[in-house]
Amino acid sequence: MRRVLLPGDPASPLAFAALERPPLVIHWQGQGTLWPLLRRREAVAVVGTRNPSLHGLAMAEAVGAALAAAGWPVVSGLADGIDAAAHRGCLANGGKPVAVLGTPLRRAYPRHHGPLQQAVAARGLLITEQPPGASVQRGHFAARNRLQVALATAVVVIECPFKSGALHSAALAWEQGLPLWVVPADAAKVSAQGSNRLLLQGATPLLQPGDLVRQLGPGPLIQAQSQAEEAAALAPCRVGALPEPQRRLLAALGSGASLERLCQVLGEPPAHLSSLLLDLELAGLISAEPGLYWRPARGSFA
Repeated sequence: MRRVLLPGDPASPLAFAALERPPLVIHWQGQGTLWPLLRRREAVAVVGTRNPSLHGLAMAEAVGAALAAAGWPVVSGLADGIDAAAHRGCLANGGKPVAVLGTPLRRAYPRHHGPLQQAVAARGLLITEQPPGASVQRGHFAARNRLQVALATAVVVIECPFKSGALHSAALAWEQGLPLWVVPADAAKVSAQGSNRLLLQGATPLLQPGDLVRQLGPGPLIQAQSQAEEAAALAPCRVGALPEPQRRLLAALGSGASLERLCQVLGEPPAHLSSLLLDLELAGLISAEPGLYWRPARGSFA
């Protein structure tokens, strides 16, 4: 199910409002429990050229996989090349990809990315400013760069030429004081001249994906899972071991409820409840369904 995020919504990323041109509306599809993390910029953006070298493709996939294993949502643009490789690496390692599109949600661009876009929607999140039926325009892809950076705590440039949207993302990262990592590449390749130049300007070289995750530390998904596991281990009864807010949420959930219904019953904002729901989902106590709807997991109250 597709949803809409408007300015002032409690789940809206804080950095969106600080943009020179804030989005008027965000259309999204996927796992709404990721919004609290994106609101706090607890994700990593991976960007680069549509025409990378084999080395660039391999590094993008490896970075996406490493970030997924470390519990970091991976933000990219679902374009050919580096974007798609980063998303595939994230998905292959059980991660949560976040794709910022330059097209409407129903439109896959390029077309052969249809299956990949569906996989991202099922396991992560699709985000776009473009309303249903909007035409594909070059400027829409450039405009999404600011949104990718606004969702991230760090930006990784894998490979890009001098004229590239990835350089725009890098400039935005520097303006906002974010860490900027760049993968060194063959100096003779046109596809890497822009990213190699960033290294001369002071970006941090990224030689191995493990260097990045060691610097970042455990991501929010790992942290949430660890907290849920610790809570479940406090007593034989998994539910009884949970903090009071989670127990109240489970009681209000009953046999199943939507986020809107839970907000009405508990009198809590969507952003707060989404964070609690993510904890319970990672603990295996509830399962998410399409349309921001949750049910108790089978056997979770045993």
